[in-house]
Amino acid sequence: MAEITLDVCQLQAFAEVGYQVAGGGDAHGAMAALRRVIPLDAYEFVAFDPATGRHHSVVSDGHRRIDRDAAEEYAGLDAYRRAMATRAPVSMPEPDTERYFRRHLAPYGWRAGLTAPLFLREGRYTGLLHLASREAFPHLTGALVAAVSPMLAHVTDLTRCVIDPVGLPPDFRAVAFDRLGTRREVPGRETSAALWDEPAMAAYARAFIDSRELTRHGLWLDDGGHWHELRLLRAGVGFQGALQGVVAAERPCALPYELTGREVDVLTRVAAGDSNPQIAAALVLSVRTVTTHLEHIFAKLGCDSRTRLTTKALAEGLCRLDV
Repeated sequence: MAEITLDVCQLQAFAEVGYQVAGGGDAHGAMAALRRVIPLDAYEFVAFDPATGRHHSVVSDGHRRIDRDAAEEYAGLDAYRRAMATRAPVSMPEPDTERYFRRHLAPYGWRAGLTAPLFLREGRYTGLLHLASREAFPHLTGALVAAVSPMLAHVTDLTRCVIDPVGLPPDFRAVAFDRLGTRREVPGRETSAALWDEPAMAAYARAFIDSRELTRHGLWLDDGGHWHELRLLRAGVGFQGALQGVVAAERPCALPYELTGREVDVLTRVAAGDSNPQIAAALVLSVRTVTTHLEHIFAKLGCDSRTRLTTKALAEGLCRLDV
């Protein structure tokens, strides 16, 4: 049996360096570092998706990935509940894991397995790491894997979003959406309760994803009658940003330029290219009332033509976004 001669502190520092050199998110680079001190023949990362409550195989080496049913099967074992309670790796085969071992490890010739729950430093669970070997693991393997598991937990963190921070001020609260309408928190951002709880936001986000726009910026009136500055940015969501998505971000605001809500509606129609009669019909107003609103808007924004008014409205996000 191979013996491990590196102590836990040294391994933790070594794995951290390997993980960072690999790019801060590459599982194979991190495991290459781990393999130098732990003899293993195969590994698999299984991510827990908090948006769906299910487990998904995301990265593997040494054998084929297990399917979704197998990932969920392990989560139903007493061994999984024991690992979650103790936050310590569980060896296989052991009582309660024999059937799983025979079905998913033994056919590949593995004699030993080890499964570690992955928790970030702040205590959030992100998934599992399965290890397999044709020989019995050295007795310190569990302790060493437990030591590096908080770093490896970043590999299975499906809440991460890959976004371009340019144009998104730090005081915006945000929520990420994929095309299926699944909501996710955006790391480093306060979650927007207003966007999270808005029933129509998922469909609005999907329409944005399907458009050719890279960003969208405007004003949003929530159901409570409060105005928000709203921005949408294209983003990759899920594991390493693999899914098409969008980050929707907002902050409460007063209407700019002392505009009224009705003036914002008229301005939005002007920017869409509507004539005064068309605006009047859409907003159920008289043409004279629309003309009066426009006179006020021109004065407040300091514009002397509809073209300049439209350019300013689009550039500064003064149009209403109908979520």
